[in-house]
Amino acid sequence: MFPINWISQAAGRIAPHIQRTSVTLDAVRGWYFKWENQQVTGSFKVRGALNKVLALESWEQARGLVTASAGNHGQGLAFAGRLVGAPVKVFVSDTAVEKKIRAMRALGAEVELVPGGYEQAEAAGIRHAALEGKTWVSAYNDAHVISGQGTVGLELAAELELDETFSVILPASGGGLAAGVAAALSALPRRPRVVAAQPQASAFLYALYNGGTQAGVVESPTLADGLTGAVESGSLTIPMVRQYLDDFYLVDEQALIRAVAFAWTEYGQVIEPSAAVGLAVLMEGRVPAPAVVVISGGNIETARHAQLVAEGAQR
Repeated sequence: MFPINWISQAAGRIAPHIQRTSVTLDAVRGWYFKWENQQVTGSFKVRGALNKVLALESWEQARGLVTASAGNHGQGLAFAGRLVGAPVKVFVSDTAVEKKIRAMRALGAEVELVPGGYEQAEAAGIRHAALEGKTWVSAYNDAHVISGQGTVGLELAAELELDETFSVILPASGGGLAAGVAAALSALPRRPRVVAAQPQASAFLYALYNGGTQAGVVESPTLADGLTGAVESGSLTIPMVRQYLDDFYLVDEQALIRAVAFAWTEYGQVIEPSAAVGLAVLMEGRVPAPAVVVISGGNIETARHAQLVAEGAQR
């Protein structure tokens, strides 16, 4: 059983170091937005990484922190490592977004490129941590990381009068954010519906949610680089999303482009494609208002963003 009180403990632990990001309402459409693209490091991922690192013993920090990341979790861990003076090494796919690689290095992390996708980077990172006796910090398969991500849910519950008429939409990859926020909201007396969204091109957690297995899932290229890769076997997030989520949606690549463009033209917000899955679900009318979508990050190259906005405006 996941200790839900860990989420409130995480909130107190990380509060001095993060932004309490804004929640806005599109009153015409009945859509609320939690703008985690405005978060420290440009992504919600810093919440979980910080909570994990601050919960470690000093000797666990000192022996070095290792993770795998598409970029946002790596930035969060580098930020946390710098805060406590711990060395950080991040294993990333050799196709990772260059902006995210630069940001991790600027925060002091050592970045090692691994041929292949996120799954290969994660395997390499786990091996390295075990061989070198360093502290492994999963991007999702860790109760402290999940608790840190769940603080987004506590903030939503504090700012909005959520009830069963609302839906809360979360991006999903390994499931840390979806599991944490859904667990936090499960304690509300009038619990909203909680749903997840994922790119159709990388439907691993979706398959686990619906069928209990990701065997046979074939991954194809996607703009949502932060939502790729198979889920670690036995991950804590698997039973949690199956317990707490009410539904799960897949989004195609064209919908992601339209959502990135819409966020800019309608709200003046720069979001990355991984953060656009929930907005895409809303734009397609698959979830009725009132609805809250967590915009998970905004780490995208300026030129790439401009290109997607131009493409999306034509669709």
